[in-house]
Amino acid sequence: MMTENVIQALYQVIQERKACPMEGSYTNYLFKSGLDKILKKIGEESTEVIVAAKNKDKVETVTEICDLCYHILVLMAQKEIELNEIEAELEKRRQKIGNKKAEKAEVTVL
Repeated sequence: MMTENVIQALYQVIQERKACPMEGSYTNYLFKSGLDKILKKIGEESTEVIVAAKNKDKVETVTEICDLCYHILVLMAQKEIELNEIEAELEKRRQKIGNKKAEKAEVTVL
């Protein structure tokens, strides 16, 4: 299964849980807990990605990136953001490859 299909399939399951909650589902728990809980989990998972990467543990880094991606998809479903919206924005950004931002001016201390 291609990466795109895996993400689409996972997003579909998340949307189904939102529409038809399943008792005992972690996804259902997140939706029931609300936006603050979802955002808290994204913050936690982001930190765990950073720590795993800093520790140079590839397996743990992959695992934590997957956790972060899942929670981002839950946020997207909560905020009714579709995958094609993300894809369109990434495509716009891809078109700008080589369009490097100018270096920021150095800060001088007075």
